[in-house]
Amino acid sequence: MRVAVLFTGGKDSTYATYLSLKKGFEVKYLITMASKNPFSWMFHSVNINATKLQAEAVGIKQIMRQTLGKKEYELEDLKGAIEEVKGEIDGIISGSISSSYQKNRVDLIAKELGLVSLSPLWGLDPVELLRDMIKVGFDIIITSVAAQGFGPSWLGRRIDEKAVEELEKLCQKYGINPSGEGGEYESFVLDAPIFRKRIEIIDAERIWSGTNGYLLIKQARIVEK
Repeated sequence: MRVAVLFTGGKDSTYATYLSLKKGFEVKYLITMASKNPFSWMFHSVNINATKLQAEAVGIKQIMRQTLGKKEYELEDLKGAIEEVKGEIDGIISGSISSSYQKNRVDLIAKELGLVSLSPLWGLDPVELLRDMIKVGFDIIITSVAAQGFGPSWLGRRIDEKAVEELEKLCQKYGINPSGEGGEYESFVLDAPIFRKRIEIIDAERIWSGTNGYLLIKQARIVEK
C-alpha cells in the first residue's frame, strides 16, 4: 500500500511512520502542516521547521504547507495538502492514540478523498507505547510542556525509562495523559531505527512563561550515526 504520513516530528507520528514501513507500506510522503496558531486543535507548531531535518534523515519526501490553525478551517488546509498527492497514494497514516477529535476528522477527510485512513497507534496503552519506542531505539526529547506538574527542567529532557516513570506519577497525581496527546507536552525525535542519520541540536533556548514553556531549537544539523 502506498501511503502518506501526517508528520509532526513528534514521537507518535514518527513511530507511526516506523510501524508503517515495518509493515511493508510504501511511505511516499510526509505531510506536515505548519500552524501559525500555537493552540491549534490539530497541529503542532513548536520547531515545526526542524521536521525538514527529520525528513532528510529518514529519506522520505516532505510536503509542508502553511495553515492559520483556526479550528475546523485548518481541516480544509490539511485536505488541500493531501489532495496534492491523492493520485499517488492509497491511504493516510496518522499517529492518533486516543484523540477522537483528531482521528475522526482525518478519517472524514480520507473518506471524502477516497483514501484509506489508518491509525496504527490507536487504542494502545500510552505508557507501554513509550516503553516500546525506547526499546526499539527512539531518541526523543520533550520540546514543550503545558500542564500541572511540569517545570522548565522538562524542556529538552530525553524520554527514557526514568522519565516514563515520572510521567506515570504525574498521570496518577494530576490526571495528565502520559502520551501528551491532550496537549500536556510535545516531543521531537532526534533518532530512530528508520533514520539513516541522526539529528544533533547545536543551539537551543528554554522559553518559560508562568506555568508552561517550550524549547526553541535555534540550530541543528544532521550527522552520521
